[in-house]
Amino acid sequence: MRIGQLSAMTGVSRRALRYYEEQGLLVPRRSANGYREYADDAPLVVRQITALLDSGLNSDAIRRFLPCARGPRPEFEMCDELRAHLQRRREELSNQLHRLSEQVGKLAAHLE
Repeated sequence: MRIGQLSAMTGVSRRALRYYEEQGLLVPRRSANGYREYADDAPLVVRQITALLDSGLNSDAIRRFLPCARGPRPEFEMCDELRAHLQRRREELSNQLHRLSEQVGKLAAHLE
């Protein structure tokens, strides 16, 4: 399928799909006339990429973990290494949230 078809199927912009390609996350074949040709599993891979991006992972981490996240369902199965990484990331975000909450409280006290 071509980039426009993949974009329509996934709701991800063509620009974002090109970015995924630049980052090595999604690798299409090139037809004789230079058009990108995506594999049949590309919509699943794009959903996995967007899910991992939405979880706060950067492109480097996604490139590292995407091979172990592939599965036959939209809800992908994770390898132990990815699960551990996501748990650490969740802990980091929780700590940041706690610190921000404390700062908001201090600012509110100054405003009273």
